[in-house]
Amino acid sequence: MRLSTALLLLACTATVAAAQQRPRARDLGVPFDGAPGPLNAITDVAGVEVGQRTIIRGEGKLVVGKGPVRTGVTAVFPRGKGSTDGVFAGWFTLNGNGEMTGTTWLQESGYLSGPVVITNTLSVGVVRDAVIQWEVKRGHDAWDIGLPVVAETWDDPLNDLVGMHVRPEDAFQAFDAARSGPVAEGNVGGGTGMMCHDFKGGIGTASRTVRIRERNYMVGVLVQCNCCDRERLMISGVPVGREIPDLLPCVTIDNPTAEWLKTEPKCAADQRGSALDRPPGRNGSIIVVVATDAPLLPSQLKRIATRVSLGIGRMGGLGEDSSGDIFVAFSTASTGRTADSTLATVQMVVNERMNPLFRATVQATEEAVVNAMVAAETMTGADGVRAFALPHDRLVAAMAKYGRAGAGQ
Repeated sequence: MRLSTALLLLACTATVAAAQQRPRARDLGVPFDGAPGPLNAITDVAGVEVGQRTIIRGEGKLVVGKGPVRTGVTAVFPRGKGSTDGVFAGWFTLNGNGEMTGTTWLQESGYLSGPVVITNTLSVGVVRDAVIQWEVKRGHDAWDIGLPVVAETWDDPLNDLVGMHVRPEDAFQAFDAARSGPVAEGNVGGGTGMMCHDFKGGIGTASRTVRIRERNYMVGVLVQCNCCDRERLMISGVPVGREIPDLLPCVTIDNPTAEWLKTEPKCAADQRGSALDRPPGRNGSIIVVVATDAPLLPSQLKRIATRVSLGIGRMGGLGEDSSGDIFVAFSTASTGRTADSTLATVQMVVNERMNPLFRATVQATEEAVVNAMVAAETMTGADGVRAFALPHDRLVAAMAKYGRAGAGQ
C-alpha cells in the first residue's frame, strides 16, 4: 500500500511538473507590447483568486446524457474566496448571442458581489444556483449574493452539451480550489471543450503593469475563448490563420450520432484535418474578465470593458452574429463601504489619465487569447470530433517569416 501511494504521488508530481513546463506564448518568442506582471496572469492583481474544475470522461459516439464529456467551471474571485466585500464593476457586450447572469443589477448598482464564474451554455443555471448554495454554506448573506454573475460559451461539438454534465459539486470544487498564483490555461475549467480560431482553445490569461504619473497599477485579464474563424487570425500582426490554413476541426469516426456531422469529411490520414463547418449559431463566443487595482468608478470600468473589443479585433474577431462576446471589469481598489452607512469616500483615476489602462486592457486581452491557444492541446471529443492544438513550431516559423520573432517583448 505504501509503495502504491508513493508511486501515485510520484506520478502526480511528474504530471504537475510537465504541465508547468508547457510553454506560454512569450516562451515561444511571440512578441507583445507592454510590460507583464510577475505571473503574467489575472492573479497579478493582489487579492484575485482563480479556481477551476475540469471534467473529461468517455470517448467515441455521442450518447446524450452519457457523454463523451469535455467541460468544466472556472471561477474568478475579486477579493479571494474568503472575502465578503464586493467591488465596483462594469460590463459590456460586443455581440449578445450569449449569457452573463446578474448584469442587470451590476449595471444598475455598479457593484459586483461574489465571483465571476464561466462554464458551458447549458450549465449556467446549475452553476448560478451553486454559487448561492456555496456562499450560504459559508455564512454569507443571501441578500448580498442573490444575483451571481455566471457566463458561458458553447462547447458543442467536443462536449455532450445537451447532457448538462456539470453538477453543483463540480462548481463547489472550482470555488474551493480558488487560489492566487499561476493560473492553468488551455483545456481546463470552463474552457475544457472550447475552440478558438478553429484551433483548440480554452482558458488564457495575461497582465500588464501600468504607471500613471508617480503610481503603479496592475491590469489582469482572463479569457474563455471559443470564438472567431481561422482565416482572419492575426497574432502580433502576423496573419497566422493564412500561414496555417490546415489543422481544421474534423471527425475521426464513421457515422457519428449528430446529424450535421454525418456529411462532414473525416480527419485525413496525415492528421492534418479538414474543414468542419459548424452550423450557424454553434460557433462563438468569448468571455473576458478584466481586473485592476486602479481606483475606478463603475462608469469607468465599463469603459475598460469596452476596450476588450479592440484586443479581440486585433486578432481578427468581428463580434459575429452567432457569437456571445461579453466582458466584465472590476476594481479591487475600494469597497465603496465605510462604517458610516450613509456616506463613503472613494478615489478615482481622472478620465484624462485612463489611456494607459485602456492600452493595458487591449494588450493583455490579445496575449490572453494567444496563451489560451498555445496552452491548449489537441482534443478528441464527442462523436470523434477532433480540435487541433496550435502547432508551436509553425507559429514560431510564421513569426520569423514576418520578422516578428522575439520583437517587442
